[in-house]
Amino acid sequence: MYLHVGNNQNIRTRDIVGIFDADTATVSAVTKQYIKGADGAGRVSFASEEIPKSFVLYRGRDGEYRICFSQLSAASLCGRQMRW
Repeated sequence: MYLHVGNNQNIRTRDIVGIFDADTATVSAVTKQYIKGADGAGRVSFASEEIPKSFVLYRGRDGEYRICFSQLSAASLCGRQMRW
């Protein structure tokens, strides 16, 4: 199964580690540092040009952890995932 995170971008549900609210999760200095490091390594993508409301941490096909920012809320993404 796949989770649609916006703009025709899908992530395999078995690869998802977590879905996080962008406003509350990025308060932590550790999270900011992790996202900055992932961005520097080219492991961050954006599902939309809009202001992100959430991000999904998942394992990519290469085995590395990746981050996808989405314009959809974390509650909406979790609701989509739980329907299966």
